Amino acid sequence: MAAVDHVQNMNDVALKPRLLRSLTKHHLPDEKHPLKNPLHLSRVISTVKTHRLLSENPASQSADQKHIDRWKSAVDAWVNRLLVLVSSNMPDKCWAGICLLGLTCQECCLERFLASYSDWFQKLLSHIQPPVESHFVKVASCAAISDLLTRLGGLPNEKKEGTSHASKVLQPVLKLLSDDSSDAAWDGAVCLLCTVITFFPSSVHRHYDSAEAAIVSKIMSGKCNVNTLENLGHCLALLPKSRGDEDSWSLMMQKVLLSINVHLNDAFQGLEEESQCSEAMRVLVPPGKEPPPPLGGQTSSDLATKRPDQYLVSSVSTLMLCCSTMLTSSYPVQIPVPVKLLLMLAARILRVDGSLSQALYPITTTMQQELICSELPLLHMYSLELLAAVVKGVRSQLLPHAAGIVRLLTEYFRACVLPELKTKCLVIYRAGMAVYLTQEVVNNAFADLGSTAYVNGEISSKPYLKVSTQLLQQPYQRKRKHGTIAGCLGEHTDRVGSEVSAPRNPTLLS
Repeated sequence: MAAVDHVQNMNDVALKPRLLRSLTKHHLPDEKHPLKNPLHLSRVISTVKTHRLLSENPASQSADQKHIDRWKSAVDAWVNRLLVLVSSNMPDKCWAGICLLGLTCQECCLERFLASYSDWFQKLLSHIQPPVESHFVKVASCAAISDLLTRLGGLPNEKKEGTSHASKVLQPVLKLLSDDSSDAAWDGAVCLLCTVITFFPSSVHRHYDSAEAAIVSKIMSGKCNVNTLENLGHCLALLPKSRGDEDSWSLMMQKVLLSINVHLNDAFQGLEEESQCSEAMRVLVPPGKEPPPPLGGQTSSDLATKRPDQYLVSSVSTLMLCCSTMLTSSYPVQIPVPVKLLLMLAARILRVDGSLSQALYPITTTMQQELICSELPLLHMYSLELLAAVVKGVRSQLLPHAAGIVRLLTEYFRACVLPELKTKCLVIYRAGMAVYLTQEVVNNAFADLGSTAYVNGEISSKPYLKVSTQLLQQPYQRKRKHGTIAGCLGEHTDRVGSEVSAPRNPTLLS
């Protein structure tokens, strides 16, 4: 009799309901039994995904109908158990139910999702609103709602309902960001906000200014870890997509650049000539023109009172990451890119090495100099990332600015000491500056080879030299591809003395 119950193999449709019922019975908590070990959930999730236990879609069209009915019944029992857990007053059970309901939103069949997503959404939404106190429950709820909205965003016929649901999420999410909560809760809220902007941008229109203010306030607070700051910078870069017009992108970029330079005015006091500061501000806000509204609605006095000195660099780095993301992400319309302003910002930072200006010695204390010197490598890395984003985002339309980029990189590469920063320079070099920086790479490589120790044939102290060697070993190609600075310049300078004409159209980001 036992032999009758055997399945044919691991792909037999009869195995699916058995596995699912076993998971429901032995690994999920219920009203009487607590959650034994949270780590068991990872095994449950892995098993469900591997065997597609929630798909209700047999691989074979000739599957026995009774097995299909048993499979549907097993999924019904699974969902009912999860809904009981989601409604539990015990945070650990509620958390487990929410996590697995998010998985169910991803894995269940389309018919079940369409029939149930509205009810699931309401249950999940209640767990990111007061009076819920558990951070774990809030984070899990944000992730589960994000899973639900992501699948809903891929269904064209459900766009109207999806937009309605997404609009209900925004106020609770912004409340989470403004609360003095935890990094995990902020991460969950930011990721959910990114999902809403990506799939249902029109739902953000009414809350655009509030979203910008909440994100910027958290960036400037000095309370977030590195991962949270990266998520916040990415979310701020996505925000103009919710409007999708040229003015929104340009205004956000202008406000971010102005905010970065205002911060640098404080950070670089005594480390750069005053003319650098005044020139940057003059170009950002030309005489006679009104400055843009402050980023996130924060005035200079707000920044002065709320920003601890030790967190200034992390705020600047996050805003620079935002600029890089805006340059390399797709956008619904073509927009003019302020290449000159971006290159000026990168140059301003890369030319500060921590040495004091003789005329400004009394202004900067020893402690201030030590602090900024400790953070300068990070600022330099983000400046190089910004240069790389400009090259990648604008491509062949960089022609009018190519000479300035080559000059800046050449100057910096000569003075650069840290291998990580040299490696980053070489990445930009490979992206389109090969013809113009080859000699600098050769010079630096020979200089460093003289003081480099080799261990078992490997370069031990200068890892960037490996990258240099790979690049220099590449054969020189006379016929270059379109879309890079070198290629673009090469087409106009194949003969000595030939003229290079700049394109008349403004630089556009597609």
